[in-house]
Amino acid sequence: MIMEVIRAKSAGFCFGVKRAVETVYEESEKGGPIYTYGPIIHNDQVVKDLEAKGVHVIENDEQLEQISEGTVIIRSHGVSAAVQKKLQDKGLTVLDATCPFVKRIHNVVEAESLNGSLIIVIGNAGHPEVEGIVGWSHTPAVVIESEQEAHDFYCAEGTRICLVSQTTFNYNKFQDLVDIIRKKGYNVNVVNTICNATEVRQKEARKIASEVDAMIVIGGAHSSNTRKLYEICSSECENTYFIQTLDDLQLDFPNSVVRVGITAGASTPNNIIEEVQNNVRINF
Repeated sequence: MIMEVIRAKSAGFCFGVKRAVETVYEESEKGGPIYTYGPIIHNDQVVKDLEAKGVHVIENDEQLEQISEGTVIIRSHGVSAAVQKKLQDKGLTVLDATCPFVKRIHNVVEAESLNGSLIIVIGNAGHPEVEGIVGWSHTPAVVIESEQEAHDFYCAEGTRICLVSQTTFNYNKFQDLVDIIRKKGYNVNVVNTICNATEVRQKEARKIASEVDAMIVIGGAHSSNTRKLYEICSSECENTYFIQTLDDLQLDFPNSVVRVGITAGASTPNNIIEEVQNNVRINF
C-alpha cells in the first residue's frame, strides 16, 4: 500500500536561516579562516558539512580570545551588543547574518530600554536568540516562558514595560502570557515580534496534524521552533513523531494509519524533508 503523505508547504528553511546558511557557504569558497559565532543554525548535518569545508564554530568568549584573524559570521539567532562589540574590537572581519526579524527586536529593545522601559522577553531563557535579545537592553530584562512565571511576575506600580517575543515562540501561548501580564494592570507596550513565517508554519502544522492519522516533525534536537511544532502537532495527533533525519525514521505505524503529515523546523534542509517524504510514501 502506498501511504498518502501530506507535506506542509512551509516546511524547511525560513528566509533568515536560508540567508545565513548561504552566507557561510559563499564565504567558505573564498578560503581563509572562517568562523561562526555559535552554530550557524540548529541543524547538526549542516554544521558538520560546513566544518568539512573548514568553517569553525566559536562556542564562547574564551575561544574568541584565541582568534586573531579571519572572518566571523554572526549566526541567524543574533548575538548581544557586548559580543558584537568584542568581535569588532578584535579587528576581525565581521559578517552579520542575524535574521532581519531578530535584528528588529534588538532595535526595539535597545530603543525602549534607553527610554526607561523594563523589557520583558517572552521566550526560552537558554535559547541563543533570547540571550542575544536580552543583551541589547540597557535596563534589567525579564524572560518569561511559562504561565507560572507570568503569574509570578511583579514590578513597581507605574513602571513602563515593553514586551517582545522570541521570533519562533508559540503564537497562542504568547497571547495567553500577554493576557496574564496585562490583567495585572501594568502599563504594557506589547510588540508582537513573532515572525510571520513562524505563525504560518505553526497554523499549517496544526491543521495538517488534525487531519492525518500520524504526523512526522523533522528538525534538529536543539531547535526551539521544531520542538514547538512537535508540541502543537502532538496536541492534535496522538501519533506524532520527532525525528532529525531519515536515520531516525524507525516508525511502527498502527495499521489504521493511511494518511501521514510531514512538517519541519526552520533549520531543516529540503533534501532531508524529501528523503523522509519519499521513504514514508514507498515503505509504509
